[in-house]
Parts: sequence; C-alpha cells; structure tokens
Amino acid sequence: MTGPGGGYAGPGPGGSLHDLFLAHGIGAQHDLPVSPFYAYAGAFTALFVSFLALGLLWSRSRFTGAAAGRPLPAGLQRAADAPATRAALRALGLAGWLFVLLHLLLGPDDPDRNPAAGSVYVLLWVGLVPASLLLGPLWRLLNPLRTLHTLLRPLLPHRTPRPVPARLGLWPAAAGLLGFTWLELVAPDPASSTTLLTAFAAYTAGHLLCAARYGERWFEAAESFEAYSVLLARLAPLGRRADGRLVLRSPFNGLDGTPQLPGLVATVCVLLGSTAYDGFSDSPSWINTLQTSPLGRTPAATLGLLGSVALVAALYCLCAAATRLLSGPVRRPLTAFAHSLLPIALGYLTAHYFSLLATEGPRTVMLAWGTDNARAPESPLGPGGLAALQVGAVVTGHVLGVIAAHDRSVRLFPPARAVVGQLPLLALMITYTLGGLSLLLT
Repeated sequence: MTGPGGGYAGPGPGGSLHDLFLAHGIGAQHDLPVSPFYAYAGAFTALFVSFLALGLLWSRSRFTGAAAGRPLPAGLQRAADAPATRAALRALGLAGWLFVLLHLLLGPDDPDRNPAAGSVYVLLWVGLVPASLLLGPLWRLLNPLRTLHTLLRPLLPHRTPRPVPARLGLWPAAAGLLGFTWLELVAPDPASSTTLLTAFAAYTAGHLLCAARYGERWFEAAESFEAYSVLLARLAPLGRRADGRLVLRSPFNGLDGTPQLPGLVATVCVLLGSTAYDGFSDSPSWINTLQTSPLGRTPAATLGLLGSVALVAALYCLCAAATRLLSGPVRRPLTAFAHSLLPIALGYLTAHYFSLLATEGPRTVMLAWGTDNARAPESPLGPGGLAALQVGAVVTGHVLGVIAAHDRSVRLFPPARAVVGQLPLLALMITYTLGGLSLLLT
C-alpha cells in the first residue's frame, strides 16, 4: 500500500509490509491534488527566471569550495574528534550490523514481524538522507565494515596495503548502488530473509577482502553507502574545511568542493535513474509489459532499470558535449558540472521517500523493540501537503542545480560564453524537472 504520490504509507487494513517491496514507487498513486498544468508551468517559470536572473546579476564565481566555512568552537570540534566519540559511533554501527544479521539468521521470514528488511530499506537507505544532510558524512563514522576490518586486521598477514587505483574513483560505489537498487526494485523477493542474507553476506565479504588488500582507504573509495552519505553531505551545513577544521558553511560551497572523481557521474545517474524507474515501475503499462515479456519479469525489469539509468546518463553526456561545443574546451568535461546534479538527486529522494520514512521508519523501530504486527502511523502530511512537498522538493532541487552550474560556468568560461554555454544545462534541468513531475502527477 503506497501513500499519495509515492512512499509506503503503512500496511493498512488487509495490507502488509511485504507490499512495500511489491508496489513501491513515486508513481504508485496518480491523483495528487495538484493541477499538472500549474505544476509544469510553475516549475518551468522558476527555472527560466532563475537562469535569467543569474545571467544578469551573477557575473563572477562566488563559491570557494573546501576553503569556505565559519569555524565552530574548538571545544565542539575536540568533542567531535575525540577517540571516545569515534569509538562510540563505531560500536553503534557494529551493533546495528549485528542486529540485522541476527534477525536475518534467527528471525521469522516475514517482514511484518522481522525488522531486518525495514532496517535496510528504510532506516539505512532512506534514513541516511536526512542524517547526512544534518550531520555530514555520518556513515563514514558508523560504517560497520570499517570496524570489522579493524577487528580482523591483526589476524591478517602483515603487509603494506596497496594504494587504491586512482582510475577506480567512485565506480565501485556506483556499481554497488546499482546492485542495491536492483535488489530493492527488481529482485523477485527483496524482503525475504534468504535474499537479504545472501546479499548481506556477499557485500560484507567482498568489501572485507578488498580492504585486506588495499587497507581502510578502500571504504572511502568504494563502499557504496559511504559514498552515498558523503555525496549527500555535500549539501549539509556542517562540513570540513581543507585544513580539517569543522565549519558551518553554505551548501553551495560544499557542492563546489565535490571532488571530480572518475565514476561521479555514474553514481549520481544511478541515484536519479533508479528513482525514475521506481516511479514508473508500478504504472499499468509497465506492469503489463513485465507480465507479457517473453524474457520473464526479472530480466525485463532489469533491462528497465538499466535503461532508465542509461537514459539519465546519456542526456547528461549529450548536455556536457553541447556545453563544450558552445563554450569551448574544459578540463574533465563530464565531471565539471556533475556536482549540479546532486541537489536534483536530493530533490527526487525527498519527494520519493518522505512518506516512506515518516511511516515505515517508526514501524520498523517498533518491530525492533519487539512490538508484533506494529502498524505504521499515518503520514504527518495529508494529500495536499504531501503533494506540495513533493513538487516543491523536485523544483527546488533543480533551481539549486541551476545556481551551482552557473557559478561553475562563470568560473570556467569567458563571460561572453558562460551564459550561452549553460543553455544545454538549462534544457537538461527542464527535461529532468518535467520528467520528475510527470512521475508524480500523471
């Protein structure tokens, strides 16, 4: 049972948590109390007016990336960096890992009575969004795989870790996120304890083996949830300056400081494309396609997910090529503007998952405390409020993307070409916006 416009809204009468994984999507209900005409017109106007205003009033770069930020009190930084604080967070992360593992091994194979599925798909995957926005890259401190590696390291043969190949960049993280979204959206029985335990064990073993070869830096470069948290934290008001100082900063400076690593575009496109696939995966036409496909449901759904991610990536690559053609050569043309996609991804994630977190999050916590057949609470927003939140999140994410792209453009290109070179980016933002709203409203 899904809430208005997406997100799971609780089992309801006759429903179950299993429905979350069978009918999960932003487009699960298409009768939001918002006029599509006004939503499209408002979104187009917001983007176009923002573009014009920036072109007229914003002629030089104002963001300074990792050099920006107002230092927080030294005592607060000492407390945040204290070994006791770090150890407590590591212990908390490891306790969560053990909690999920034990419930997968010993708990009932029923997501309505076992909190493991909700812990992974709701508290971890969805909960990392607000946690990273408020507190920064929190998963780096909680990551139980780092703790397990530290505990197992004395048992390994003593040897100097190899450096992680620079060409890998974020590609392993992108592949892991694609695998996770496949598990959530495509796998035949994603809430099954057997399915989750298999994925859980393979993911843990794979990363520990790689960390045994490359050391703890492997997690920073390749662990999917850590990369996910770090990218979202680029929009957090809390951050670290280049000198390591804990600071309050503008989210735009955090965005501007995003490293242009290989695989950055792929990672963001997985987030955007998988959310888009989730949006149309429950439409009657797509369900009919899956049911009648000679390939079978799972192969056809896999192709649908891959095609959605590929479409998002292809549109961005075409935009990057057009920008280079209009504005001139730029170093790392594909990643130069990839940071501007992060607020768009955040907008989609907020629109898509707010209702899910607000309802299934508390229900999962109640199950974890031993409450059998706990019912999800009602969404804190009615249909009208939820619709406004979803449309506002999508449009705001794109406007923030336009601002981030404009600032980068006036830094990279001569003034005469900076605005003209953004026309492909504006067209891309409008395309993504209309596509996202279509998933909500049609």
